[in-house]
Amino acid sequence: MTDENINLSDNSDLEDVGTQELRGYLSKWTNYIHGWQDRFIVLKDSTLSYYKSELESNLGCRGALCLKKAKVKPHEFDDCRFDVSVNDCVWYLRATNPEEKQQWIDVLESFKLESGYGTNSDSSSNGGGLRRHGSLTSLQSTGSHGRTARRLVEKIAELETYTELLSKQALQLQNYFDMCVSTYPQIQDEAAEAIDAVKLADGVHMKQHSEEVRATSASFRATCSATVVAVQHCLELLRRRERQARQAEELYMALKNQLAEARLASKPGPDHEEGPHSTLPDDEFYDAVETGFDKMEEERCARVAPPAEVTRDEIELPPPAIDNRLTVHPLWPEIDRISTEQIQAAFEGVGGQIGWQLFAEEGDMRMYRREMEVDGMVMDPLKAMHKVHGVSAREMCHYFFNPRYRYEWETTLETMNIVEAISSDAIVFHQTFKRIWPASQRDALFWSHVRAAPQHTYAVTNHSTVNDDYPSNTGACIRLFVTVCLACRTSWPAGEAPSRANITTSIAYCSTVNPGGWAPAGVLRAVYKREYPKFLKRFTNYVVEQCRGKPLVI
Repeated sequence: MTDENINLSDNSDLEDVGTQELRGYLSKWTNYIHGWQDRFIVLKDSTLSYYKSELESNLGCRGALCLKKAKVKPHEFDDCRFDVSVNDCVWYLRATNPEEKQQWIDVLESFKLESGYGTNSDSSSNGGGLRRHGSLTSLQSTGSHGRTARRLVEKIAELETYTELLSKQALQLQNYFDMCVSTYPQIQDEAAEAIDAVKLADGVHMKQHSEEVRATSASFRATCSATVVAVQHCLELLRRRERQARQAEELYMALKNQLAEARLASKPGPDHEEGPHSTLPDDEFYDAVETGFDKMEEERCARVAPPAEVTRDEIELPPPAIDNRLTVHPLWPEIDRISTEQIQAAFEGVGGQIGWQLFAEEGDMRMYRREMEVDGMVMDPLKAMHKVHGVSAREMCHYFFNPRYRYEWETTLETMNIVEAISSDAIVFHQTFKRIWPASQRDALFWSHVRAAPQHTYAVTNHSTVNDDYPSNTGACIRLFVTVCLACRTSWPAGEAPSRANITTSIAYCSTVNPGGWAPAGVLRAVYKREYPKFLKRFTNYVVEQCRGKPLVI
């Protein structure tokens, strides 16, 4: 964890949580439009507060949670994320690394433990935590428990009667014993001698009271027995009421949790799952996706590009002939067949009965699609026709194929791994794409092959494949399946030598993507219409800038 991102107050005492203070920047989920935003988070005086920035921390917080009633939960899959919730109010927070996340969690949890609101135990053995009072102190038996309540009232009335009888009978017996002792004052007030006094009294002039005393004693014993029985009944009824109260409390908590889940479902968070039963309207889904793409574009524009290389390694350029190492690889038959088919289809016309529909047009660029759905998922084939001046087909395919440049022009790419470098013209990639909420995160595993073709043509074909080391749909990502071809053909005026001033490269970009999971058809098609032209323009402009001032390679 970096010191500038998070710090504990120098005046804090880890043993005295009341004075502990923690502050730093975390990413906080705001809403489905703006997603994750950096916020300045402060823990102070048992309150967790957040501000838009540290500069605004003296102007009043934008929200606060009382930690004494909060639950802190690490995320199941995201190593950098944790959630803090009070009832149905949830803050979704992300740190920059797992260590920073753990420090926040440790401080928050230790604060709750020391303040007596720990989540693990509420018993007095856990540092004097809160005691859980019985349900009878707060719940009254009503409704279906009326019969139990009535019987308990009857038993309590019986106990009151027995108490009165026992008091009278005990008084009568005590008076008799007092009379016996007063008759024989030489008998000390001890249990054994008191019994002797009773025996003496029974034998002389006190005998007239003996029958009355025996009757009272018998009644006393019967009353005591009835009292014990009534107390046992009361205890049993109280136990029954306690069980009923506990069941009512459990039912109440279950219904409360269901209500909280329903409220959270109506306010989707970052864990919102896509699907055909999603409650998020299509227009809000599209707004969120559009905002995600805009944010990626802003990050790309703000990124400082490294200085362009003056020269380019000729060895890295696509070879004019197929590498022999590829022809002996197990994937070669599939790579050869699909690449040949894609290059042939790339320069075919878009008229006739094929069903291509023009959906975007800008300058020399035309974009077509054919609507296709499989099992409810949109799999529209796309085709773009474009022309670029000043760069060759070989150069265009070089930047599209070579992995060293991919992060510079692919804004949606999060991670890229080379699974297998088959040859100089074929590589197997595994790529993870940035999640654009509310869609789930995607990844792809595919081979990429670049080859030369007649008429100064080069093409790069990408096609999904399988690998035991990269199984699909095993983590948080949904595997998408792609077939993409970038075919480029260079021409220049007859009788002239090719140069950057006179060459023109015609580009045919074909793409068929199976998203692997559900997303609204209207949203996907709207995203295609918006993003594909931007992508093609961005990539071609990138190649033009990279080739500026470098030797032309045909």
